[in-house]
Amino acid sequence: MNLLEGKTVIITGASRGIGNRIAEVFALHGANIAFTYRSSEKEAKDLEKELSSNGCKVKGYKSDASDFDASQKLADDVLKEFGSIDVLVNNAGITKDGLLMRMSEEDFDSVMDINMKSVFNMTKAVLRPMLKQRKGSIVNMSSVVGVKGNAGQTNYSASKAAINGFTKSTALELGSRNIRCNSIAPGFIETEMTDALGEDQVNEWRNSIPLKRGGTTDDIANVTLFLASDMSSYVTGQVINVCGGMLT
Repeated sequence: MNLLEGKTVIITGASRGIGNRIAEVFALHGANIAFTYRSSEKEAKDLEKELSSNGCKVKGYKSDASDFDASQKLADDVLKEFGSIDVLVNNAGITKDGLLMRMSEEDFDSVMDINMKSVFNMTKAVLRPMLKQRKGSIVNMSSVVGVKGNAGQTNYSASKAAINGFTKSTALELGSRNIRCNSIAPGFIETEMTDALGEDQVNEWRNSIPLKRGGTTDDIANVTLFLASDMSSYVTGQVINVCGGMLT
C-alpha cells in the first residue's frame, strides 16, 4: 500500500540521520521527493540515486532553510519542477549544547535560526501552493526537550518548544483550508550522533526509558509517514511524543 502515491514532499535536512530515513520510507510509499542539504554533497547525491531506484521522482537541493529568501526560492523551484507541494517535513536542526552561563549569543542565535526560524521560513514558503490546492500536511520535528526541558540545552529546548507553539497556532489558522500541521517530539533516538556518547552512557539512557531501548530512525519515520498521509486526515495541532514512554 503506497500511502504517498502521487504526493510531492519537501524534506529539509535529509542527507543523514532521521531525515535520511524519512526520505527512504517516503520513497517506498510512492512519494516524489525534494530534499535539502547544506554541505553533505556526496551523501545527497547518493541519496538521490538510491531513492530514484524506487521509481519516484527525486531531487536534492543545496539550500539553507534558515534563510528566508532561500526558502522561498526552494519552494518556487520545487513547484516548477514537481507541479505541486503536498507535504512539508521541517526536519533541519542542529545542537550547540552548553550551560547557560557559558553559552554565547552566537550559539543561542544559530540554534534558534536553524531549528525554529527555518520552520517559519519553509512553512511560509509553501503556504501559497497549499492554500491554492486547499490541502496539505506540515510535519515539524520537535523534541521531548521542547516539552520537558533539559539542563545544558536551553537554546535547543527553547527552539523546540517554540516549534510546538508555532505548530498549534498554524493548525488553528489553516484548518479551515484543509491544511494540517503537527509536531513529532522524538526522545532518545540512536543515530550516528549518539554513537559518540559511549556505551555506558547509552545504556544509562536506555535503562531510564520504560521500553528499555533507544528509539530508531524507523520509529520516527513511521510516525512521520502517518502524519504526512491521508491516514491522519483528522489529526492536526498535535505534538506526538515518540519517546518509548520517557515522558509518561
